[in-house]
Amino acid sequence: MITKVLFAVILISSILFPVGGFMLSKKKEGGFKAALACNLFFFFGTLVVADVLLFTGNVQAAAPETEAVAVEGWRYLAAALSTGLSCIGAGIAVASAASAALGALSEDSGIMGKALIFVALAESIALYGLLISFSILG
Repeated sequence: MITKVLFAVILISSILFPVGGFMLSKKKEGGFKAALACNLFFFFGTLVVADVLLFTGNVQAAAPETEAVAVEGWRYLAAALSTGLSCIGAGIAVASAASAALGALSEDSGIMGKALIFVALAESIALYGLLISFSILG
């Protein structure tokens, strides 16, 4: 019970203190480094405390894995990677295409249809990754 309360307090403080550091960094010049240091300290501190709290206890030997269980794990990993990496790529592509489209729209408002098509094509990368992950799992 105490470990859950301790972990909750550490988790909440790891959220509140960096936000406070960020708000204070806006008022001072060079406060960005302090806010970044605060974020890193609380992130890795929470990570260490969570590892200590989660991995304490009795260690028991696991049953030997069969080949089917190992293959199933690789399938889930492949599906997660295909979805995650395609979403990251789509985010980068949409950021570039949308900023260029907004710049072009400020020059000529008649090209809105073409601009939306390019942004939608960039967003379709995430959908392709999702379809690949469904085909891997299916």
